[in-house]
Amino acid sequence: MGIESRRQARRTVPGMMEVYDTITEEPVGYVGNVSVGGMLLIANRTLTDDALYQFRFALPDDMGDTLPLEVGAHVLWVDDASAPGQSWAGLRFLGLSPEVTRRLRWWTEQESQTP
Repeated sequence: MGIESRRQARRTVPGMMEVYDTITEEPVGYVGNVSVGGMLLIANRTLTDDALYQFRFALPDDMGDTLPLEVGAHVLWVDDASAPGQSWAGLRFLGLSPEVTRRLRWWTEQESQTP
């Protein structure tokens, strides 16, 4: 088994958490996993490598509500997925607000606290 070298803990997303492009308001795919620093996107449309996007997806907050988060994202890499018409994309978040950072940190830390 490999050694995890990421700076922030990532949490795998249960189910299908849809991601939207906030400019076009179109769905672009689903969150595979997420951290304070970025996410793995299972994309169902073509993303440009090294491009910048503005995405929205919803995470439960510490009050039990599911609220949308808007994030700026830089595409670090794109690779073909095994399913036709899908790809994997590694994204780095840019310029997160303190509130979005707090919510992402809280949510990713919950996995380690689950019995």
